Amino acid sequence: MILWVCLFSGLGAIGLVGPDEPRYAAIARAMAETHDWITPRLWGTPWFEKPVLYYWTAGLAMRLFGVGEFAARLPSALAGLLAVAAAAWAALRSYGIGAAWYTLLILPTSVAMIGFSRAAGPDMLFAALLTAAMAVAVEILQRDKPRPIWQIAFGFFLGAAVLAKGPAAVILAGGATLAWAAISRQWLAPFRFLHPVVLAVFGVTALPWYVLCAIRNPDFLRIFLWQHNFERYTTPIFEHRQPFWYYGYILLLAVVPWIIAFLAALLVAIIRLKNKAAIVSNEMFFASWALFPVLFFSISQSKLPGYILPAIPPLFILLGRWVSESVAKKTKGEVLAFALTGIALIVLAVALGIIRFGGPYEARTARYRLAVITFVVGGSIVVLALRKQTMAACWLMALMVFSTVEIANQLVLPQLDSVISCRQLAKKLLQDGVREEDLSVYGISRARNYGLDYYMNRELPTWAPGKSEPEWILGWPPPDSRTANQYIVVDANPNDEYVNMTSLYRKK
Repeated sequence: MILWVCLFSGLGAIGLVGPDEPRYAAIARAMAETHDWITPRLWGTPWFEKPVLYYWTAGLAMRLFGVGEFAARLPSALAGLLAVAAAAWAALRSYGIGAAWYTLLILPTSVAMIGFSRAAGPDMLFAALLTAAMAVAVEILQRDKPRPIWQIAFGFFLGAAVLAKGPAAVILAGGATLAWAAISRQWLAPFRFLHPVVLAVFGVTALPWYVLCAIRNPDFLRIFLWQHNFERYTTPIFEHRQPFWYYGYILLLAVVPWIIAFLAALLVAIIRLKNKAAIVSNEMFFASWALFPVLFFSISQSKLPGYILPAIPPLFILLGRWVSESVAKKTKGEVLAFALTGIALIVLAVALGIIRFGGPYEARTARYRLAVITFVVGGSIVVLALRKQTMAACWLMALMVFSTVEIANQLVLPQLDSVISCRQLAKKLLQDGVREEDLSVYGISRARNYGLDYYMNRELPTWAPGKSEPEWILGWPPPDSRTANQYIVVDANPNDEYVNMTSLYRKK
């Protein structure tokens, strides 16, 4: 039930948001409608920013379940389930049933997994497939003669990750493995991944689409490999500038609400590194797997939160192991970590209760409910921690996340829908008789522009003052004085469905 609520429930509770979700969903819809499964196209124009795997999976979901937010986000939700299963399996094989159980419980309740499992895009697909590949890599590294099934699985998952987001999959998997080999001085171990079976399966999985797309589109390799991989990494060409330490606080936000337990587990892992046996252990491999993406993308000139998503599953494998060992040994560190977690939840509950926020009645009601739940859970966790009932404290934390997600799905997200998504706006435009072919936009944000394009099912032209005279204009500010007398305001009330100071103008 926790897996279902955290990863799958409410996929359509809010419309597509931001500039990326509408674009990815529009490309997937175009593939499903045109049956051209080779060239990604955004409004008829080839779009080579990302490889094809998300478009395939979302397009297939749209054909099975109909076009909508559920189908657009279903691939990410399924990928989230794969990531959780792969991480739990790796924990089971490395540390036993206890670590696997806690990994299975706490990983899907983290902010990173909940958020990216509900996003229409390739990030979770990429992270999940890379997680599966690295979980299999642990099996290969533990044996002098790996079974062919593991070699086939590794080649397939790594090839699928390359189809999800490109050559970064090979860089991250290879970099983490080489870092582990260098630290543990097992120099020959990485050569196991160059076995002919691995290379053959990888090539059969990843290369056919790249070859076909390059044959049909001569500019594909230049645009995709050079602009959207090399230049994106080495230059701020796409305006995603962030400081070097950006992923430090992104990582802490990603592991909420397990942040204090995570810091405690990190401290224990650092102390263990003094033991030479730990250097050649699976623990060092998981640490290399987690740290390499963070360091690699910290150097990049373009930074987005989703870039380090592949680092989250191994961190929770290590956290699951620490919690499992702490429960068995009833350590003081475990008591302190969960007691501090409970205190932090109490402070958060008080802040939710006393700080005033605007918004409709339903949103305020949701806030008070969350404050009460958080306060009760925080106090209960403090008591359970002092009584060394860590297992019960973990279950209580997971149930709190469960309740928070359900409250958000039922009360918060529907109220935010018309504010941060264009779904309701497009619906009202169509109800008011605005035909998409007669509509232009002016002065609206990039995110709202892409959102309107998706929900109106066409690329809306931008109105050029004095040069075009469409039947309808949606935007802010209003038309300039040269053409203002040609239009009348239909609705300029920011409290109505035309939100965020977006006005609708009709030609006289």
